[in-house]
Order: sequence, then structure tokens, then C-alpha cells
Amino acid sequence: MTVEQNVLQQHSQKHQQTLLNQLREVTGTTDVQLLQQALQVSHGDLAEAVAFLTEKKTKVPQQDEATYYQTTQVGNDRYISVGSQADTSEYLPHPALPGAGPSQGDTNVIDLTGDDKDDLQRAIALSLEESSRAFRETGITDEEQAISRVLEASIAENKASLKRTHTEVWSDSPNPHDRKRMENCPVGLKNVGNTCWFSAVIQSLFNLLEFQRLVLHYSPPVRVQDLPRNQKEHRNLPFMQELRNLFSLMVGSKRKYVDPSCAVEILKDAFKSSESQQQDVSEFTHKLLDWLEDAFQMKAEEDREGEKPKNPMVELFYGRFLAVGVLEGKKFENTEMFGQYPLQVNGFKDLHECLEAAMIEGEIESLHSSAENSAKSGQEHWFTELPPVLTFELSRFEFNQALGRPEKIHSKLEFPSMLYMDRYMDRNREITRIKREEIRRLKEHLTLLQQRLERYLSYGSGPKRFPLADVLQYAMEFTSSKPVCTSPVGDIDTSAPPGGTTGQLLPASSTAEQAPSSTPPEGLAPTPAPSTQQRVPIHKPFTQSRLPPDLPMHPAPRHITEEELRVLEGCLHRWRSEVENDSRDLQGSISRIHRTIELMYSDKSMMQVPYRLHAVLVHEGQANAGHYWAYIYDPHQRCWMKYNDISVTKSSWEELVRDSFGGYRNASAYCLMYINDKKPFLIEEEFDKETGQMLSGLDKLPPDLKAYVKEDNGLFDKEMEEWNTLQARKAQQEKLALAVAAAATAAVAETTATTTSPQPMSTEPSTPDNSAPQQDPEYMEQPSPTDYSKHLQEDTERAISKAAAEQQEERSPEGLLTAAIKVEYTRLLRFAQEDTAPGSDYRLQHVIVYFIQNQAPKKILERTLLMQFADRNLGFNERCKSIMKVARAKLDLIKPEEINMEEYEMWHQEYRNFRETTIFLMIGLELFQKKSFVEALMYLIYSYQYNRELLVKGLYRGHDDELIGLYRRECLLKLNENAAGMFESGEEPEVSNGLSIMNELVVPCIPLLLVHDIEKDLLSVEDMRNRWCSYLGQEMEPNLQEKLTDFLPKLLDCSTEIKSFHDPPKLPTYSTLELVERYGRVMASLSRVPADGR
Repeated sequence: MTVEQNVLQQHSQKHQQTLLNQLREVTGTTDVQLLQQALQVSHGDLAEAVAFLTEKKTKVPQQDEATYYQTTQVGNDRYISVGSQADTSEYLPHPALPGAGPSQGDTNVIDLTGDDKDDLQRAIALSLEESSRAFRETGITDEEQAISRVLEASIAENKASLKRTHTEVWSDSPNPHDRKRMENCPVGLKNVGNTCWFSAVIQSLFNLLEFQRLVLHYSPPVRVQDLPRNQKEHRNLPFMQELRNLFSLMVGSKRKYVDPSCAVEILKDAFKSSESQQQDVSEFTHKLLDWLEDAFQMKAEEDREGEKPKNPMVELFYGRFLAVGVLEGKKFENTEMFGQYPLQVNGFKDLHECLEAAMIEGEIESLHSSAENSAKSGQEHWFTELPPVLTFELSRFEFNQALGRPEKIHSKLEFPSMLYMDRYMDRNREITRIKREEIRRLKEHLTLLQQRLERYLSYGSGPKRFPLADVLQYAMEFTSSKPVCTSPVGDIDTSAPPGGTTGQLLPASSTAEQAPSSTPPEGLAPTPAPSTQQRVPIHKPFTQSRLPPDLPMHPAPRHITEEELRVLEGCLHRWRSEVENDSRDLQGSISRIHRTIELMYSDKSMMQVPYRLHAVLVHEGQANAGHYWAYIYDPHQRCWMKYNDISVTKSSWEELVRDSFGGYRNASAYCLMYINDKKPFLIEEEFDKETGQMLSGLDKLPPDLKAYVKEDNGLFDKEMEEWNTLQARKAQQEKLALAVAAAATAAVAETTATTTSPQPMSTEPSTPDNSAPQQDPEYMEQPSPTDYSKHLQEDTERAISKAAAEQQEERSPEGLLTAAIKVEYTRLLRFAQEDTAPGSDYRLQHVIVYFIQNQAPKKILERTLLMQFADRNLGFNERCKSIMKVARAKLDLIKPEEINMEEYEMWHQEYRNFRETTIFLMIGLELFQKKSFVEALMYLIYSYQYNRELLVKGLYRGHDDELIGLYRRECLLKLNENAAGMFESGEEPEVSNGLSIMNELVVPCIPLLLVHDIEKDLLSVEDMRNRWCSYLGQEMEPNLQEKLTDFLPKLLDCSTEIKSFHDPPKLPTYSTLELVERYGRVMASLSRVPADGR
């Protein structure tokens, strides 16, 4: 085929695809065979084709031989699956084949006829004429327009993100050190607005090192560097350059993630559209490979003029298969190329079942016989050449005609990490046919065995059925039961109460007991009861509704002899054993057949074409909206990596299975990428030809890209330097401000002390220069008489008094101080060792309790206690004053080398953090109980985050994380429920408020629930997402639909990256007594009232 013929044929195919897309859009029909038939009947006239499809009862005529051969001719020498995911229906059986008759057309055609049929036809014709004119003028297909729509949305979203405030979840961290790449960690890709599909595909291809090398070392043809000749060159060459730039940054950037906006911008400029939607992975991959093929084709043609050029993209991603078919007894064979191979998911349990179904169409019995007059038709596909990179599209979307919208298929589909393709190769055709026939025979036998087993496991003729062995067991239990009779009136006190009520009940009882024996013979009228028995009109609820007195307490045989019982029990035992043995034999036979089928292709001759799983592209969400990420195998670290936009983390096969197989959540694999395990060059690193050392980082790049990356890294280094300078300046300013404030405070304190309580200079110890460290921590120096200082002062004075009372003789102040400290420490040690309820947390009452429980060093405890007894406000009696002076003198005598002041400050700072976390938790729980969920959320969020930081250092550093996690989770669920209710109201202010709550509060918190992989948190996120995804199938106003479509991708974003967030709320100051009392009250109320909603 000449180049001109190839171009014309490709143009014709694109034009036909455009007509099919227009018909599908206008009529709603997704049956590709029916659409093709309409075009053929109308000879390409779109208006007539629409009229044909919109008739009330369309009958699909049988296609002739030419129609069938149209799908098997070598018409497309590129690849089969050039359409979108919705177009994979063209691989279903053709209308001429069994199973695709007229009834299929009846169910799939949407009736558009009515009273206004003429107006409708004119509108359709006008729409199609305009669409056709647009294609003729621009040469842009509907498929390309669909891609343009999402790219427009991506760029718009990216531009809008630049205007977002720092509290929104999508913004970068202002600290560049948070965005710095860890050593040898893969680089992520920023989601610039609904472009997770772009990230998933690009990362999968980038980690194919052979593909990476091809892109990095691509150089445009010399003849087109100055001026591109056509639209393809004008589009593809700039895109290739941006893709090279992007790949080079992913190789050598110092950034944790890079921005792909430039490449997306090039894609956007290639098409013209005004609508927006989230892109489809398979569509984008098709188009990307198409553009790459064109770009490399230009280079190949220039490098090998006069020879048939080799396109590396074709050699890497495209293979060939042989279509072997029979139509009405006539055999045919045709070779076709393919890129991504489409597979249907619905109705299959694993990848091999999907492949088996895709390789066979129609009835193929006649393929194996030599009969020429067979009326049966069908075809098989056999791979003649597999590409090094084998990609499968998993069709997980189908169009629901009843609802008029696409739906996602969530059924489970398993796939192996190593796939052997031998059974699908043309060279193994005969062996595979024999094995398929054997499997078919085994499956038929298996079906019969399963039916027989089902009769044992579901026995009975009624609506409820039970295992036969259990039925026989129940029968044995019944036969061996002994009847125990009792009378309902046996326990009634028969002594007559006042009024003679019992006397009236007893005759009625005897009447009821005699009634069965006085039943008249059959055919005779019943004898009326004596009139005397009818003269008691008193209502007797017990006696009228009671059971016969001889009814057994439990079911049991009334009359059975020992002989009958022995015979019956023997039969039942024997029958039950026989049934159990039969069931066991059937299950064993079924297991052996399953095992035989599983091992059918396990011999070495059928394990010569191994393909290892390289990447899995996952989609979470519904058909209308969702999020994509990728799992990619790292052969050097021998582990799976999860590429989720900017987040790149180590993963596992178990996590991949959970997210990719489907059937568990809304997440499932959308695309599988396998690589030939016998071609290691696909993933091998590059080595220096002179030194033999492996190339890494910038050494892998050609000179132009190396300069580009160095320039970008320089900009990032400069950004970090500017940040460091800014932070140093801020820290210096804060130190100066603190120094000024400390000097002012010291001056005021000195003036106040001199004015209020003047003391002789000789009785006060001199204040050393390093007096600042001797100041009490802020939680130990509250000025209020009801605060912690007052409480601490009373405890200290009480310890001094107790120590003095225990002394037999008068001691020196130094000895009394030692004894008082011992008394106080003993009291606090007892508190630290007690098991208390969460509401009675002694750690809040004294810092020493916290230090003891967390095993603080002895020096820290001693200095803290000395600080307590050195308080100037300790008391005004001489004993307390003398002890205070001795304590201050001991503090002055402590040498710097005796205690690490940094460690001392660290312990006290940690205790301050513990108190702050407690206040966050306390206020959050109080607001939650008041149903102020919006206000409570931030307190609970920060209490959980700070508490986890504390618990990392020790079990007693913080509070119960499960408790805080529960109320954090419940608060988000309540906010989600309230926001969903506002959205359901349909009122504009309510809808806006509901979405505002979700965007500003709930969505930013979802990564916090996902990051630690806690099952209850994951289920809560799933509940919230399912609530909003459930609206996709409901009718609503267009403005609500638009807002929902815009909101869902944010909600379904599975990134665990913690981005910019709200600042923590300002905390009020509480004295220790206030904090202990309020915390105790709220914790006590939790034990009485569980969290709402669970």
C-alpha cells in the first residue's frame, strides 16, 4: 500500500468514525453494528440514517457477505482499538452472527418519533449538517474534540488554582523544603485540574526505561526545525519537546513533584472545544501513542530515506493477530495490527476468561471441520506477533439505555502478575484448540456435577431449601425427642378470689377440653350446646386463647414404639452417612476438575511467552467522575510503587489487589500494562560505554535537557535560599521582640516587688544573670488567685506542713526542704501509678505526674520540684520563706554541666503541648455534643494530629487516639450528611452552603483519614463518597448537575498528600482547676452518651 493510499484510507476511516459518533450522539444508540448498518442502508446520508434508526420497530436485515468481510479486511494497518472506551462494542458479534438478531435492535434503539417528527428531523439534519461542515473545515474529529474538552477544563482549573487562598486543599505548600525531593525518590506530577489521567499514563510510560530513553533522545527532523509543513508537525513537534522537558525533570529535578502544565497546554491548543469533562485514560493513551508514532515516523523517514522506515513506537507497542473466520461455510484469514487490546469485563472472573472470550466470536465449530456448506459463522483471533509492551483496556463502562447514562461495572476481575500468552499464539493454534475442547468437555461435566451437588445442598420442593444432610439430622433429632406435656392452667391458683371469677372460668375450661371429643360424625349437623353453657357472657381472655393442656413443650413424636424408633434411627443414620459421602465425593470430583482446568496450560511448552505485569491504571468513582492513579513495579527495589499525582509511595501487591481487582470498593483497574519478560532492555538502566558505570540523574540526559534541568534546579535552590533567609529574619525579629518583652516584664516585676513588699537587701539572695531559666513554666505561674499557681501553692504549703509535722525534732530549713520535696514526690508518684478513668487524668493536675509516667530523667524531676518550692508567692510565714530561699539558693548552685537546660525546656514544652492538645480535644467534644459540627471539626482535627505526634514518643505522652479518631470521623460524617441535605434541597443558598462546607471543611480533611490506612476511616470516606456519587443517577436541575460534576473529582481525589490547611483555632487560657473540671465533665458525659450516628 502506498503512502497516498494509506493517508486516504486513514482519512476515510476518520470520516466514518465521525459519522458514527454523530449518529450515536443524536439517537442515543450505542450498538455500533446497528449504526454501521444505518449508514450502509442510507448510503452515507446522515438524515436518512437517523430516520432509519428512529422508526418505531426497526428490523435489522441480514448483512451480506461483503458487510461481514468489511471488518476482517486489512483496512486499518495501524491498530484496532482506535475508539474510546465506549466504542469497544464494535468487537461484539456482527448482526449476521447468532445472538445479534433483530431483537437487539429493538432494545437498543431509542424512539424519537412523535407529533413533532418533522420539526425534529429538520433539527437533526441541521445539527448534522453543521457538524459535517465543521469537520470539513477543521478536519477535527469528535474524538479529538472530546479530548480538547478535558484539556480546556484542565488549563482553566490550573489558572484558577493560582488564585486560590492558602487554606484550600489544592495549593502548594509555601515552604519549598516541603516540596523538596527525597534522595532517589521518584518524582510526582502535579494535578493541574482533573489531570490525574495524564499523570497515571505518563508515569506508567516513563517507568518503561526504553520508552524513557526514546523520548529523552528524540531530536526533531532537520527539515522541519525551522518551519513545520502541516498541522501534525505543528502539533506533534512542540508536544514532543515539552514531553522531553517533562521527562528530564522527572529524571533530575530536585523537586518532589513537577508541573506538567506546558505539555497539557500544547495538547489543549491542538483542539478546539468549549465544553469540559474529565478525560478517559484509554482515549488519551490512544491519542498520545498516535502522536508519538507520527513524530517518530517523521524522524524515521528522514533517517532512512529510500528504505522502509522502522518506527520505534510501532515496534514497542503494536502487534499483529490473524483473524481466522468462516462465513456461511467459506473460510477466510486476514492479518491485522493492534495497539491496546480491548477486553470486556462484565461476566468474567479473571483476565484469561476475558481473553478467551475476546479471541473467539460467534460459533466456530465449522472452523475445525472441512465441511464447505456449513451455515454457521464465526472467527478466531490468533496472535502472530506480540508487542514488547502489551496493554489491555478493561471495559468497565456500559451505557444504561433505561437511565440514559453510562454506568461503571464494579464486578471483580482478577489478573496475574505473570501472564503466559502461549495459548493465544498462532503457532500453538492446534494445541490450544485441543485443550479448549478438553476444557469445554470438563466444564460440561463440571456443570452436571455441580447440579447434582446442588440437589444435595438445597433440598426440598418449597421456596425454602436446606442441605439434605441437615434435614436428615433434624429428622433424627425429632425422632429421639421425648414429649413433655404440660397444662397452661396448671400453674394457676384455683382458689376462688372475691367475686367468684374463677368459678366462672373453670366451667368454660372444662367445656373447651370436652369440645374435641363431642365433634359430630361427618355429614351430620353439629349438636347445639346446652343453653346453660351460653348464659355466661363474661370475657375470658386466658381460657379462650390457651393451648390444649396435653400439647408438648417442644416438637416430638406422640406415639412411637421402641422398635419403630430403632428402625427409623438406623435408617436416618445410614441415609445421612450416604448423603454426606455422596456430597464429599461430588465436592472432591469438582475440586479435581477445577484443578485440572487450572493446570491445563501449566506444562513448559505453554509457558514460553511470559509477560510480567508492569503497571496497573486504577479508576475510583463512577462513570461520570472519578480519580485515576497508577501502581508501577520497580524491578530494582522489587516492590510496587503507587503514583498518585504528587504523591509517590511504596506499596504492596496486597494493596494493588485491593484497589485494582474491583468488587470491594468503587476502585478497579482500567488498564493493564504487561511487558515481555524475555526482553530486559525494556526496564534496564543505561550504562556508560567508557566506564561501565550505571548512569543516573543528570548523566542520563542529553546536553540540552541537562542544561534545562540545571536551570530549573537553580531556580528551586534560589527559592529555598530566599525562604531560609526570610525565616531567619522572622526568627531574629521574634527573638528581639521576646527579649524586649522579657526586659519590660522583668522591670515591671522588680518595680512591683519593691513597691508592694520591700525587703532588706541582706535577706534576699542575689539574682544571677541566668535567672530566666529559673522562671516557672507558663502553666506554673498564672496570676489569678484561682488558677494553677494558687492550686500549686496550696499543695506546696501542705507538703511543707506535713513534713514539719512528721519531724521529731526541729530541723534546719535545708533539711525541711528535702523532707517536703520527698512528701510531695511521694504524693505525685502515687497519682502517677493509679489506674484512673479517662475523666480523672492526674497528668493535667501536675507536670511531675506527666514526667513520671513518661520516664523523664531524674535531674528534670528534681529541678522541676525545686522550681515549685522556690516560688516567691509561696507564703508569708517564716518557715515557708526560709524554705523558698533555700530552694532558690539550690537552683543558683546548679552548674550548667549538671543539667541539660535544652532537655529541661524540651520536657516542659512537651507538657505544654499535651495541655494544648487536651484543650483542643475538650473544646471539640463540647462543641460536638452541642451539635456545632462546623466549629468542632478544627478542634478535633488538630487534637488528633497533635496527639499522634505526642504518641509517637510514648504511650503516655497523649490521649486515646481511637477516641479522638472516632469523634473526628463522626464530625466529618455529620458535616457530610448536613451538606448533602442542603444539596438535596435544591435551593440556591442551601446548595452553595452545602458545597462550601464540603470544599472548605470535609474535602481538605479526607487525606487526613486516608493517610494512616485505618479501616474505619477508609470506610467513612467511602460512605461520604458514596452519598454524593448516588446523585449521579438522579434527575436534577442543570445547574445542580454542573456543580456536582465540578465537585465530585475533588471529593474522589485519593491523594494522601497533606496540603495547606486551616490555621489552628486560638485557644483560651484555662487554670488547672478549670481545665481538670471541664475535661472531667466532658469525658464523663461521653461515657453516658455514645457518638451520634454509630
